Amino acid sequence: MVEFFKNCFKKIVKYFKTNILMTTFIITSLINGYIVRAFTVNNFFHLKPILADLVFLLIVTSFGYFIKPKNQFKYFLTVSIVLVSICLINTVYYSNYLSFASVSFLKTATELKGYTDAVFENILELKDFIYLLQILILTFVHIQLKKNKYYDKVKEIENGKVRFLNMIVVALITLGFFISMLSSKDLSRLNNQWNRSSIVMEFGIYIYQGNDLFSSIKTTVNEMFGYDEAYKTFREYYENVDSTHEKNDYTDLFKGKNVIVIHGESIQGFTMNLKFNNEELTPNLNKMASEGIYFSNFYSEESVGNSSDSEFTSLSSLLPSSSGTVFMNYFNRDYETILKLLKEKNYYTFSMHANRGDAWNRQVTYRYLGYDDFYYYTKDYEMDEKIGLGLSDKSFFRQSIEKIKDISASHNNFYGTLIMLTNHTPFNIGDNSSYSVDYITNEVNSETGETIEVVNEWLEGTKMGNYLKSVHYADEAIGELMQGLDEAGILDNTIIVLYGDHDSKLKPSEFKKLYESEYYQDVLIDPEDTVGVIDDFTYEINREVPLIIWSKDIIGTKYNKEITEVMGMIDVMPTLSNMLGVSPKYNLGNDIFNVDENVVVFPSGNFITNKLYYNSSKELFRQLDLDASIEKDYIDYYSKYAENLINISNGIITYDLIKAFETGEETQIKGT
Repeated sequence: MVEFFKNCFKKIVKYFKTNILMTTFIITSLINGYIVRAFTVNNFFHLKPILADLVFLLIVTSFGYFIKPKNQFKYFLTVSIVLVSICLINTVYYSNYLSFASVSFLKTATELKGYTDAVFENILELKDFIYLLQILILTFVHIQLKKNKYYDKVKEIENGKVRFLNMIVVALITLGFFISMLSSKDLSRLNNQWNRSSIVMEFGIYIYQGNDLFSSIKTTVNEMFGYDEAYKTFREYYENVDSTHEKNDYTDLFKGKNVIVIHGESIQGFTMNLKFNNEELTPNLNKMASEGIYFSNFYSEESVGNSSDSEFTSLSSLLPSSSGTVFMNYFNRDYETILKLLKEKNYYTFSMHANRGDAWNRQVTYRYLGYDDFYYYTKDYEMDEKIGLGLSDKSFFRQSIEKIKDISASHNNFYGTLIMLTNHTPFNIGDNSSYSVDYITNEVNSETGETIEVVNEWLEGTKMGNYLKSVHYADEAIGELMQGLDEAGILDNTIIVLYGDHDSKLKPSEFKKLYESEYYQDVLIDPEDTVGVIDDFTYEINREVPLIIWSKDIIGTKYNKEITEVMGMIDVMPTLSNMLGVSPKYNLGNDIFNVDENVVVFPSGNFITNKLYYNSSKELFRQLDLDASIEKDYIDYYSKYAENLINISNGIITYDLIKAFETGEETQIKGT
């Protein structure tokens, strides 16, 4: 027996000695896969993803045996560059979007045009380049082997076909161990693909990316996959849903009113609670909230499409696509939107934006969503004041007011969206805001008795500080817009709907600078607990954005109130539709005034209620209502609800199911 193990050991040593380059490739790739999980999902000591990575790497490595030893370096260098890119891109992507990148996202890569500063200033960090060490190590090992004429020595030992088969056998044995550890839930998540964090935690980054590639190809040729099941689920859901919406105190409240939607770029909810040196950061937003209906527990539910996702969800009451984006990948569908419902009431619909018309494919997508016209920079606006990425919000609003005057004069009713731009990462507001985010105190000189002003440098010059100054500028622009619309008489018969399209995307470290400072006055977190208070749950829960529905008619009435029930962007369309006197049939969200307990489902599968926030990939929750009793059945019910909602929404988007259902065509769509 001892002799047997000695012989095995000798063979293993000999194998590694004659496969140094391959071994280096496998080890460095395994390390990089581990680092990805450490940097993102904090999955340090978990065997399954290591085994999954190893299976993938053994299979990839085995094909190197069909290449002569002296040429193998080119193969492994090429594969290493691909794998390093996967690790780097996903780490950067996760740090900004708390999810992992998708191959289908490549179609949106053109939208980075003009955002280079944002990428390098706010996204890339020094630690992200650690993955490049794999390429350097592999190159160094190759050079040393070449110096020692290693490749000539192993040429005689090399038997490509035999070693290929040996490695495949090892890979299959490892795969067997791996599969034996998987649960049905793991396999379901791999198939559905929308819970990306969970897939990386269980299957590793390489299997995740390969599965994502397959899913993207499958989506492209979707007539071959999944239509029948998606249609069946869709039909069963809507056949059991009462399409006649329950009336409430808000029914027809704004019937016949014009609507102006302010799409607030990156405005996060916590900013409305801030004061610096007793000066409100967002006085105009605060005023609107105090006079209108303020939804203070509101989430945007966006995915990789960011602003475009929020636009789509607010108009359609569907979730963003789990693969790619609606605006780029699934724009040519028959969606039911509030725009189309109001057009049946003879509303004129339009959107205005101080960006390119082709940004996020808006020029094309808007026709399918129900917009009559799109006013955009390069066609309809003069670049008379540039800040950050383009035309300043203040100039954009000034010029838009003139256009809205003409629209109001020529149309009885209108629904318009104004998309803000200045408060976009990297928040380079420059000298366009005089607002100070330093903490100023008056202190008495103990020697002279003189009172002096002391500026405690706190956030000035930080990313958080720049963001807050940018938000203050955005708030000023909104104030000027409201004043201009009022002076033009537009507000007399118009409601204003303002929402933050998504959170700031600032990293948790920036929030630590804000919350954990001794100067922070309006404390949102227990000041006695300043060690690690910005954990994953706190960060996620704090991603609220504002939603305000404002009208002159409701100031000081019973409708003028704060709504604290948790609410998502998917609930905007049915809630607003009821107020405007129209009834959608295919909304997946709720009229917030018709539910006893609402749930906000995120594209990742996470969800939040008034009682808890649930992380589906970690299968952990943070209790929000400490008086509530949280049972397992409660979590199971909403977990299943979230999964069903995501699947139905994806089915509608991918297969154009609303059109199929309306026309009675139960055959699969073609030419998608």
